[in-house]
Amino acid sequence: MSVASPVQSAAGVRIAGLRKAYGENEVLKGINLEVAPGEVVCLIGPSGSGKSTLLRCINLLETPNDGVIEVGGFTATDPDVNIDALRRRVGMVFQQFNLFPHLTVLKNCTVSQVKVLKRPKAEAEAIALRHLEAVGLGHLAHRFPAELSGGQQQRVAIARALSMDPELMLFDEPTSALDPETVGDVLAIMRKLAQDGMTMVVVTHEMGFAREVADRVVFMDGGVVVEQGPAAEVIGNPSQPRTQDFLRRVLDPTHVGLESD
Repeated sequence: MSVASPVQSAAGVRIAGLRKAYGENEVLKGINLEVAPGEVVCLIGPSGSGKSTLLRCINLLETPNDGVIEVGGFTATDPDVNIDALRRRVGMVFQQFNLFPHLTVLKNCTVSQVKVLKRPKAEAEAIALRHLEAVGLGHLAHRFPAELSGGQQQRVAIARALSMDPELMLFDEPTSALDPETVGDVLAIMRKLAQDGMTMVVVTHEMGFAREVADRVVFMDGGVVVEQGPAAEVIGNPSQPRTQDFLRRVLDPTHVGLESD
């Protein structure tokens, strides 16, 4: 299984002093983080640590209360930023697949191309089919989401995001809603994206994937970055007691697991 084409360019991310609160509940407490172009960063941590909120702030699905977020040539936190132009450079894949149930797989992958990128229908369909073939689903292009398994729907969601030619991909626990036997198909696609140089920020509970694919792992807890570094160090030999405790429970085969925030 291979991604349709190599990544042509990549956008880095710089986050400084990022804060986000819901009422009196401060979810992000001054996050500082940089992601280099072409780097794969995995965010790990317990439920409520702020991982998903951080991800959603990067493409302004959540509005930060304070701090600076830069994505490529855009300052996302600038009040005058062109949000649509920013989001064209950023693809996002959610826990739930967020496909339009009344549209075919092909239509799901072309509607934004036509409406947002103003591509001709034929060009949009050719691009969508190329990405659907790359994730192994070209033969299901004319099916509806309800006719697909969860793993297939998530692969469609990835193909849809890639059809917009993003320079940065955000993944929010992309395998958490999948049956165990379908997780591998989705992770294989993400591995290939990483190999092709896509900048990726991934919220995940898949420690094996993080250890194998991530250039850097960031452990968050309580709205702050507790520890970060190469995957082998953070997962294999964490220095902070809180990281050690989290990984001991997550990697214990008798432990059920932790939900994402």
